[in-house]
Amino acid sequence: MDQAQESTHVNTRPLRVLTLDGGGAKGFYTLGVLKEIEAMSDCPLHQKFDLVFGTSTGAIIAALIALGNSVDAILKLYRDHVPAVMSQKSAAARSNALKALAVAVFGDAKFDDVKTGVGIVTARWLAERPMIFKGSVSQAHGRAGTFVPGFGVPIADAVKASCSAYPFFERTVIHTAMGEDVELIDGGYCANNPTLYAIADAVHALKRGPEDIRLVSVGVGVYPDPKPSFLMMLAKKYLVSVQLLQKTLEINTQSMDQLRQVLFSDVPSIRISDAYVTPEMATDLLEHDLKKLDLLFQRGRESFASRETKLREFLM
Repeated sequence: MDQAQESTHVNTRPLRVLTLDGGGAKGFYTLGVLKEIEAMSDCPLHQKFDLVFGTSTGAIIAALIALGNSVDAILKLYRDHVPAVMSQKSAAARSNALKALAVAVFGDAKFDDVKTGVGIVTARWLAERPMIFKGSVSQAHGRAGTFVPGFGVPIADAVKASCSAYPFFERTVIHTAMGEDVELIDGGYCANNPTLYAIADAVHALKRGPEDIRLVSVGVGVYPDPKPSFLMMLAKKYLVSVQLLQKTLEINTQSMDQLRQVLFSDVPSIRISDAYVTPEMATDLLEHDLKKLDLLFQRGRESFASRETKLREFLM
């Protein structure tokens, strides 16, 4: 941990919180927003935000930010790897590709290595409860005496678990420092928008008043469903499953944001996740056409532009 994380208790300025939604390949939109925020800030995002929470694709980005990576570096990783993962034809193949990606990107990095506060959201398969990987004991809500950064799990394993959108990816088993084997699935099933968990850390663990927080919540955009291919129409059960997962995650996202507005209306917040209705924007979380993904990145940059003035007030 560097001094940036340890200073989250010092009330010299508002606590800056960044939350990143899940959404598979649609994380390219998120990166478009973040590219502009980083350029405006003129520094790496881990130096701008005191807490960075992410779910699924947002977990990949959040972890890379917390480790000190630039948005350009993350974008290159996404362009190099995401189409290859999402174009696989089975859950086993996608899971193997995702595991290879996580190991290639994160290596043996641990949660001790993060440069700012982080939260990686997953869901316990059997216990049906969230499991959130954090880097600092200052974020603990209890059991501080036995706190181990990230439960002793490598960042690669935690991120893979957060991205395990069952049944399109296999469930992930992690081994904790306590000797436990825990089966996990995509954090989107409990909080595809992880904002409430981040605010809970800011208010209850870090002891900051709601008015002393500046929240930037970035989604993946909302798009029309893509026209199914002939093969997908033949595999009707698969098509319905994709649509159901997509709808489940979107309902979860919108519900979390509504609760945030009701419960924490006094937390100054900016939500960025625009909706698109034109046919050329049709996409889903398994998108692997790089031209389409680059279009999402462009839309993210445009979404930043409409909030630039308020973001500048928040962060500069």
